[in-house]
Amino acid sequence: MNDETMGQEDAAQDAEACAEALESLDRISLDDVAFDDSSVDVQDEPEAEAQSDDQDADDVEPAEDEADHEDTECEADDQPESDTSEETILLDSLPAEDSLTRELPGLGSAPAVDETIAMGDIPLPSVPSAREAEVRHRKMSPKRRNLMVAGVVAVALVAGGAGYAAWNGYQQEQAAAVAANAHTMMSVQIGAHAAGLDCSTGSKIPVQVSGQDSDGSSVSETLYVDEHGRGIKLLPGDYTLSIAASPIAADGTIYTVPTTKTQVTVKSDGQDLSAQATFKLKVPSADTVTDDQIDAAAKYAEEGGASSAAAAKVLQQAAIARRDAAVNAVSAQKAQASRDADARHKATDLYQLDIPVEWYGKVETWQNGSTLCIYLGDDANTPLVTLVAVRDGETFTPDDGDTVLGTVSLGNGYTVYASGPVYPHVVPQTINGRTQNPVSTYPMDTAIELVELTTGNRYTYSQIKNDLVGKDGNADAATKLETDYLAQILMPSIKAQD
Repeated sequence: MNDETMGQEDAAQDAEACAEALESLDRISLDDVAFDDSSVDVQDEPEAEAQSDDQDADDVEPAEDEADHEDTECEADDQPESDTSEETILLDSLPAEDSLTRELPGLGSAPAVDETIAMGDIPLPSVPSAREAEVRHRKMSPKRRNLMVAGVVAVALVAGGAGYAAWNGYQQEQAAAVAANAHTMMSVQIGAHAAGLDCSTGSKIPVQVSGQDSDGSSVSETLYVDEHGRGIKLLPGDYTLSIAASPIAADGTIYTVPTTKTQVTVKSDGQDLSAQATFKLKVPSADTVTDDQIDAAAKYAEEGGASSAAAAKVLQQAAIARRDAAVNAVSAQKAQASRDADARHKATDLYQLDIPVEWYGKVETWQNGSTLCIYLGDDANTPLVTLVAVRDGETFTPDDGDTVLGTVSLGNGYTVYASGPVYPHVVPQTINGRTQNPVSTYPMDTAIELVELTTGNRYTYSQIKNDLVGKDGNADAATKLETDYLAQILMPSIKAQD
């Protein structure tokens, strides 16, 4: 079989397949598809005009011939090429007179229309009128109409497919972003307050984290934050936060660990959780810090809170030294307080008492039987108060110039009387020369000290001089001031002797 015969058989098969496709398109119902009459090719306009003119002349047969001619032409277009050996004629190889100009069919003796397309100067098609579109619709063959409908359907399907593909792509991108975030470590910040802590020189704060991440995996780990609460990185999820142990400051400070636990949800990178999770670490008295607290703090410092195990060891030693120094200081204070208490404690054959703390170190005492005198410094001639035990029912008369400042019943048949000068009144009067027989004269610093000791510094010397001492020399206000103060600091300590 030669090449020409094979080419003819292939062309016949192609023509048969094309016919089957056209028959399938004929089955498409035009009622199911919105058809736009204006989509007809504008090249049919001359034919519509020619047919319109012929119809106006009541000439029907030419229109039928033209329709037959168009059907024939459509069928001719559907025929495959019969000879694959034909030569392809290039446009630039044609002679000048063999241009693309041809006579349009169906126009009879109408002048030839030059359809030569000028490259780079393609004219825009005109839009047909409603009447022209209606004429074309009536004269259009069913096959051609079905072909156009199929084209519209194909374009719609392509456009719809492209839109769905774009939306599906967007959805996939969003899902991929969410999935990526679910597996990305997020930096979060909590609230942390520890006075004097600088994590650049001390250790960081260990935070116990437990919960579940976005993958459903359980989480239980210790993370470390600085004094600003920064340093935690977690996958998105729900977690419980608590402080695992105390950090150690550079000076050895150990903090009280809060027992609170806080629930948080990690959603995004850089999230500030300080409003939900804030931990305050207080500084206890250094002498109360235990070995267990120091050991726990050192353990977490070594595991990640400090820059190295050696640095953690140095901080641990600092904590121990600080605690031991505080314990020793407290012990020394207690020992001194005990010695001071012994020195302040006084006893006679009938009663005992404690020198007020405010007076201790500033006064001295002498005693004779059941009489005890408390005087200023080393000046026995300047007594603050004199205590005398008197049997119940007997009368007590103070020394000249003294006033009874208070009494205490011992319950054993005796009463202790406290008497002495009313220094808030006597001193200003003496300084001003208003008293005719002053008890004595005092230097200003002594006068101020006497007033302070007998009033507890509740008034300054100037206030006592100007406010409590009147020109008439009335001592009532000054006396009440002194008696009230002695009733607070001295009289309650007077007890019967065991």
